[in-house]
Amino acid sequence: MQDNSTHFRKVHKSQTLLLNEQSRLLETEGREIFKFGFGQSPFPPLPVAIDNLKQYAGAKEYSAVQGIALLRQRIADFHHAAEGIDITEDRVVVGPGSKMLIFTVMALFEKADILIPAPAWVSYTPQAMLLGHTPLLVPSHFHQKWRITAQAIERAIQARHSAHTPSILIFNYPGNPDGLSYTDAELKEIAQICRRHRILVIADEIYGLLHHKGEHRSFAHYYPEATIVTGGLSKWCGAGGWRLGMAMLPQSLNGEFKRNMLGIASETYSCTALPVQMAACAAYQWNADTQNYLYHQRRLLSLIGNWAARKLGAAGVLVHQPEGGFYLFLDFSPFNEKLHKAGMITSELFCEKLLAETGVALLPGDAFGLPPDHISARLAYVEFDGQDALTASQQISLESPLDESLLRTVFAKTARGIEALGGWLTAL
Repeated sequence: MQDNSTHFRKVHKSQTLLLNEQSRLLETEGREIFKFGFGQSPFPPLPVAIDNLKQYAGAKEYSAVQGIALLRQRIADFHHAAEGIDITEDRVVVGPGSKMLIFTVMALFEKADILIPAPAWVSYTPQAMLLGHTPLLVPSHFHQKWRITAQAIERAIQARHSAHTPSILIFNYPGNPDGLSYTDAELKEIAQICRRHRILVIADEIYGLLHHKGEHRSFAHYYPEATIVTGGLSKWCGAGGWRLGMAMLPQSLNGEFKRNMLGIASETYSCTALPVQMAACAAYQWNADTQNYLYHQRRLLSLIGNWAARKLGAAGVLVHQPEGGFYLFLDFSPFNEKLHKAGMITSELFCEKLLAETGVALLPGDAFGLPPDHISARLAYVEFDGQDALTASQQISLESPLDESLLRTVFAKTARGIEALGGWLTAL
């Protein structure tokens, strides 16, 4: 057979998935591993969603490419009630994960400039490159709380090869890898620059419902004419492996754009598994049970996330207190001299040595778009049993704050991992 390998696309396996596999391998060798590198919700899905999945497990039919009408209506009603988003079921598209839907939107364009914040989720840039688009990184910095600015977007726009090429901004908040969000004023400024340059925005708001104070404000409120909001069950409903994502389209894209998007979907993934769609119908209900479920997740994540940030900050790490989701982005610049002397001159080398010596698994910062020599990493503080944590939280009055005594019980392993990382850095 002829060797055509020189003609292959150079696509590496997702670093998050690879790290998860490496961690599992070390565990089989008897090591205690603190799996802070893989961003999977520790919480179980809503019981009513599990019940529906069981009930409809035998449903084997192909559904409409766009998703079943009941689910699209439930999603529209849910996000209108929860976040005030002006959306109707005909502008909701259901897919096998928001990751696939983001890819599908980008696949609509023959050639586009994809504006990607740095740091940002690991798959945005590879997806853009797979489609032949040009990724343009929009840099941010620790002292800006890893937030992109209107000025940084303007500079990225000016660096384009052609002003006639469509521009797409992938805008994720609360953010992966940083767990941070934006103020009202910042969102207004970003919307203004997007409007001026007619930028299409994919607002990846997969962590929106996990804003720790329940105060997420969708970008669709600021730039309704050209914002596609994506989300799904993976984070707020703890069902990443079910692969259920959704995209909410603005009215301006409800014609030819949507028809072409569904055309691509029909030629690739066809539809989302029907049992999973039926489970999602049960999940997407803005009722007391769902709100209570989210409340407990938020206060648990806030407790452990803020404690971890304080602990690592006291050890000398540059880190901000989290505002949503379950991530911290750690900047190890203060340790550069000591790390370089020990041969750790890149984020990857740093993470490899840290894992080998402490069992703490972090994902290196260059996976998120930072230079390899900017030693940084993402920490996902999800190394705990989500059901145990929910049970503990439910036994405490909603009016009472959670006590740090939970660090010795449901969060014990997470706490040990954070202390191991802090101790290792202190001993350098």
